[in-house]
Formats: sequence, structure tokens, C-alpha cells
Amino acid sequence: MVLTEKNDFIELDFTGIIKDTKEVFDTTVKVDADKIGVKDSSKVKPVIISIGNKMTVKGLDEDLTGKEIGKEYSVELKSEDAFGKRNPSMIKMIPLKLFIEQRIMPERGMQLSLDVMVVKIISVSGGRVLVDFNNPLSGKVVVYNYKVLRKVEDIKEKINALQEFFFRRTLEFEIDGKDLTLKVDKNMQKFIEMMSKPFEEILGFKVKTEVVSEKKEDKKEESTK
Repeated sequence: MVLTEKNDFIELDFTGIIKDTKEVFDTTVKVDADKIGVKDSSKVKPVIISIGNKMTVKGLDEDLTGKEIGKEYSVELKSEDAFGKRNPSMIKMIPLKLFIEQRIMPERGMQLSLDVMVVKIISVSGGRVLVDFNNPLSGKVVVYNYKVLRKVEDIKEKINALQEFFFRRTLEFEIDGKDLTLKVDKNMQKFIEMMSKPFEEILGFKVKTEVVSEKKEDKKEESTK
């Protein structure tokens, strides 16, 4: 019997459900994605994560250790082990004119992306907007139904999984011993360097960056003509 261990990379299928309403809020399962009306469910697929390295919510991350490959599991998580308790200080009053300047007309109950956060409009009155900056799932008990499909052993899959999680993209790379060189655009170099620490902590690689110039490639093409 193959059981999962901390720091293992695994391919994971899951569906997250709000306990009280039975509403699916996240899934990697195409059938469940179709049920909740995901626009392009063909792109829904299992995720690859490293156990114990905060690549999913705390409670699920902790529950993934010691699990059998291919077996279905379910775990119920209190809010503090999922998306956190609701924080009253995260509810703020904002002038309506700030929304209007962004060509947004807020309405009660509206959810929108503001400063890379999903916020909810509680009320609009007298030129002021009451906005809830808490995660929409904060304070809720959630259930994850999941299955560990396989352990991931290929180092390139592991590197790409970390890239997807931390960079939201996959860059070309080269491996030389314990050196990992990521090929980056110049304007992304600082960001990639700041976010590269997990590659050393989780995989033991020292991350370097190499700026790839499109102009250089263009010149190369011209020289071959």
C-alpha cells in the first residue's frame, strides 16, 4: 500500500463544498464544474501540490498526509482551518466617488475584484459604500471531498507545479546540479527572484534567472537570412 507523506508532490482531485448550503465553491472535477456552470469546464483538471507546504488551505493540507493513492476521502474543516474567521475590522466605509472614478456603480450584494481581492458590497448610502474585505468563504465550515491520484516523481513536473502556484505561469528552465535557471523577461526578473524561495525550501534548488530578449532572437533570425 502506497501512503502519502509530508513534502510529497501529489496529483489531487477535489471538490470544495460549503457545509450549510451544499454549494460547490471550487473543484478540479469536470462533472462538478459542469454542475456549477463553469464556462470552460474542459480546462478543469487535477492540481499538483506539495503536501505540508501551504499550497492549499491549512486543514486540507494537514489531512493529506498518510492517505492511500486512489482512495476517496472527505474532510470537514472549521473556518479557522479553511478560509479564516470573519474579521469585523475588514469591513470598511469607502467614498462612492472612488468607485465612480473606476467606472463602477456599486450595488448591494455585488461581488467584485478590488486591489487583487474579492470584496462584497454591503450597502450604498449617502455617497458612501460599505465594503466587506473578508474572504467570501471566511467564517464558513467547508467540506473537501478528494482523491490523491498519484505521487509525482518527475522533477520537471514538480518545478512546473511550483511555478503555476507561485508565478501563475510556467517559464522555461534549465537544471545544472542543484542550480535552477529560470528564463525570464526583464520586467519579470525582480518578481521571480522575490518569489523563488520555495524552490530552495521545498526542492533544494538555488534559483537563478536569465533574461531572455526577444530582440536578440529576432536578430538571430535576421542573421540567418
